[in-house]
Amino acid sequence: MNKAGYRWNKNKLQLFLLALPFVLYILLFNYVPLFGWVYAFFDFRPGVPLGKVPFAGFKYFQMAFDFKSGSELLQVFRNTLALSFLGILTTPLPVVFAICLSEMNNRFCKKFVQTFTTLPNFISWILVYAIAFATFSINDGFLNHILLGLNWIKEPVNPLANGSIAWLFQTALSIWKSLGFNSIIYLAAIGGIDSEMYDAADIDGAGRFKKILHVTVPGIAPTYIVLLLLAVSNILSNGFDQYYAFMNAMVREQIQVFDYYIYRVGLGLNEYSLGTALGMFKSVVSIILLFSVNQAAKRIRGEPII
Repeated sequence: MNKAGYRWNKNKLQLFLLALPFVLYILLFNYVPLFGWVYAFFDFRPGVPLGKVPFAGFKYFQMAFDFKSGSELLQVFRNTLALSFLGILTTPLPVVFAICLSEMNNRFCKKFVQTFTTLPNFISWILVYAIAFATFSINDGFLNHILLGLNWIKEPVNPLANGSIAWLFQTALSIWKSLGFNSIIYLAAIGGIDSEMYDAADIDGAGRFKKILHVTVPGIAPTYIVLLLLAVSNILSNGFDQYYAFMNAMVREQIQVFDYYIYRVGLGLNEYSLGTALGMFKSVVSIILLFSVNQAAKRIRGEPII
């Protein structure tokens, strides 16, 4: 083997060793737990070995999806799809925000705004709830004190316990928390646009708005399409932390989503087999949606996502 070939193999080995810890992490925390799916087919009870519990077959799948009028699971699906749909409707906001940031000429102001809007992404949902409680609660919320003092409202408002606006309120919180961080991807896409295209637009006499419309937007459109399709594939995954933190009796019927419902059934009610069956259903649907949007991306972009 020549020296060049040896060097190539050595570099390849180094790259493999660098990637190995992350591959092991994915295997341990994403694939090994899949063996737990077997509990969905047994009448499992904690402390009893799996070999000593009766085989249940598809009993828990039938229980999980025995839809009836007023079924709680139907309510959960409604909340999950509604909140996911609102999230998809707001996906253009990080794009618009990233374009606005890229058009700012003052470097200091640009960095300040980007940092200020990115910080909420690193705040836990428990702290977000604490901020929301301090802002909106009826007794101690400073916003109510200000609005009442200005006579803009006659009685305190409390969106934390208002089911009629729960979907919109939770969506607004998600936007506030993730807007700056999500815009980073689009800022990177804007940075990857060939500067010669902007120079050509200047020669053609295009103004700032026309350069955004005819150069920037088409340049980041492929990135937006990929992220939009991935959001569609995760339509049953609203997350757990946010709705666990903001859950209360007044808004339970509006913000109990699929992830929270699985937690409540599996760990809250100790129905481990039923919770596992629900989790399996969610995973299978997500995989089907992922491959479906992958085919859609192949048709739209000419190349698949995965």
